[in-house]
Amino acid sequence: MNKTELIKAVAEHTGVEQKAAKRLVPIVFEMIAETIANGEKVNIPGFGCFESKDTSARKARNLQTGEEVAVPASKKPAFKAAKALKDKIKQQLTFR
Repeated sequence: MNKTELIKAVAEHTGVEQKAAKRLVPIVFEMIAETIANGEKVNIPGFGCFESKDTSARKARNLQTGEEVAVPASKKPAFKAAKALKDKIKQQLTFR
């Protein structure tokens, strides 16, 4: 499912016009991104938790030249699925 399909599905399931859903869906994504960028978690019960994780500085190797390169510490987005979501996916797989 891509963004356009998601917007259409939200409009159908909620009964709002597709135009309204097209404005709202990106706002939800932006709110999640801003919240985790500020170091806070976004917990959606039954779905999962979005957060940012710190990565430590490390050394890596350039595979083309073999040269060692320093990779600085940074933050990355992370998602941990809730048990209910994992169970739903597992249930779908067992019916195939």
